[in-house]
Amino acid sequence: MKVLIYEWVSGGGLLGEDGPLPASLLREGTAMARSVGEDFARLPGAEVALLRDIRVMGLNAKGCKLIGVDSPSERDEVLDQQMRSADAVLLIAPETDGHLLRLCREAESLGARLISPGSEFIAIAANKMDTAQRLAAAGVRVPDGVLVDEGEPLPTDHPYPAVIKPIDGAGSEDTYLMYDSSETPPPYAWARRLEPFINGMAASVAVLLGEAGPKPLMPCRQRLSADGRFRYLGGSAPLAPGLVKRAQQLSLDAVRAMPPASGYVGLDLVLGADPTGTEDYVIEINPRLTTSYAGLRFAARTSLAEAMVHAARGESTNLAFDERPILFDPDGIVSYLDE
Repeated sequence: MKVLIYEWVSGGGLLGEDGPLPASLLREGTAMARSVGEDFARLPGAEVALLRDIRVMGLNAKGCKLIGVDSPSERDEVLDQQMRSADAVLLIAPETDGHLLRLCREAESLGARLISPGSEFIAIAANKMDTAQRLAAAGVRVPDGVLVDEGEPLPTDHPYPAVIKPIDGAGSEDTYLMYDSSETPPPYAWARRLEPFINGMAASVAVLLGEAGPKPLMPCRQRLSADGRFRYLGGSAPLAPGLVKRAQQLSLDAVRAMPPASGYVGLDLVLGADPTGTEDYVIEINPRLTTSYAGLRFAARTSLAEAMVHAARGESTNLAFDERPILFDPDGIVSYLDE
């Protein structure tokens, strides 16, 4: 089985652009590409290829073929060739500026055999306003946000503190905590979403989608910076059993409200103080592999790469995770908490 794993930042998505590669997106993207690439390379008979921007030095995925690219034209040529010939294509890219959606539509136009979500799912999930409206219409609890146009002052009749963020952002880029309407967020060239800040535990749940039905993975606690920027610092797992049940059920309710899809998606949640879950919220749906994969693969007793293949084929899969507590960072480094 020939597998193409294309991670946009480390794989040449920014070739031809001025300036350095964005540090946080590069760090997380490289960790995801390396982790999932090595997992697929362990599958019997798998031949795994990854593209590498020649400026990226930290992408060392054991068992994978790294294809260096140094120009937009070379990247596009290699991608076209690899997408056409691969038996399975996994796409990882930020939703920002439509990068993931365009990449997916290109793959679909070439007849690529995607094992990551398709464009119909991405088109909704990549837009935070559309996602929130769709989930709310299905009865899934989401923050009640509003649109703030470029240069428009913050509304005085909105509840504060609140979070302002790009409609199509990824990795907490350009995301800020606003304490009241008198504050002025840093300038941004496009409209943004303003939503109430939700108190509680920041958590994430990955879900495998496919015709056999959604399969939630082990929920993780998210560690976010306390400076009002919500930078991702890593995570830990497992959660307490009651929180696991709530997080998984909320995630299932959310993905069932979305268009049908196959592949790995990640949901950002806030779990409130009420043990019955009435204060739990879906914050975002990430239509792609997420950074918590590094921790999940470490705790999984079965191959997550194999599970992704089964899910894409519409086959059921059994997942099991070690209950030993772990801590992981954005670089994919995992450690046991009881050592």
